[in-house]
Amino acid sequence: MKHFVESQQLTPEIIFDIFSMANWFRNGVHEQPLKGKILATLFYEPSTRTRLSFETAMMRLGGNVISTENAKEFSSAVKGETIEDTIRIVSSYADAIVMRHYEDGMAKIASEISKVPIINAGDGKGQHPTQALLDLYTVYREMGRLEGLKIAIVGDLASGRTARSLCYLLGKFPNNKIIFLSPEHLKMKDDIKEYLTRHGVKYTEEKNLDEVLPEVDIVYMTRIQKERITLDEYNNARGKYILNQSNFNLLKKSARILHPLPKVDEIVLPIEIEENDLRVAYFRQAENGLYIRMALLVHLMM
Repeated sequence: MKHFVESQQLTPEIIFDIFSMANWFRNGVHEQPLKGKILATLFYEPSTRTRLSFETAMMRLGGNVISTENAKEFSSAVKGETIEDTIRIVSSYADAIVMRHYEDGMAKIASEISKVPIINAGDGKGQHPTQALLDLYTVYREMGRLEGLKIAIVGDLASGRTARSLCYLLGKFPNNKIIFLSPEHLKMKDDIKEYLTRHGVKYTEEKNLDEVLPEVDIVYMTRIQKERITLDEYNNARGKYILNQSNFNLLKKSARILHPLPKVDEIVLPIEIEENDLRVAYFRQAENGLYIRMALLVHLMM
């Protein structure tokens, strides 16, 4: 891959190569393969985990970082500069660009202009492929396999780019079943359903979370994307699906809860459970992002 802008680019072979490298980095960096390289993080939307994990990954690999965390307000975009011109300039300064944008498809446009690798760190309601890769890595580490799983994907599935990206990757492995749970007006879009059908992945759309919890291996919770929908849509969706103490123990002991974070009010569990129950995997999931992004940077920049 020259760029990484969508989950569909990954083959199982590339996925497991990146997993293997991530495992190696998890055991400690023994060399600095990207020494002398520069990574630009160009973020037009807020980010904590994605931006900081990429920047930390680059530094641990021996490289340097140039960054803007709010390019929508603190870059030449304010003056009317096009994304094409911005990418032309930044790609002459850096050896790779990690970009987050509020509009769908901007990462692909950037990849067609850039002289260096573009990594999509989220584009509107489109995709967030590096999140999907670390989600899949977490599933593999927690469950020991990527096939024959039953996964509940819960929340705002119309706006949630992480859920969309994860579906593309789950479709690459056999015998998985996906259960979608969302408010009626925030259902998963037809393009993802058509993709799953083409790849032989069974899916259903259900309404009752408590009925689904006892049968699944993975619960992938997501927040309602307040910034991408109207206030009425948000108010009609908020609180529809909550994982809390009253339904937590419906989960099998072997099941795992994932969340791309940040979580708001869709998971309400005591800190004792979050810290001590192995079924809570979302903080381990966030840590996994560092090692996956280290491996991805080496994959694209070496």
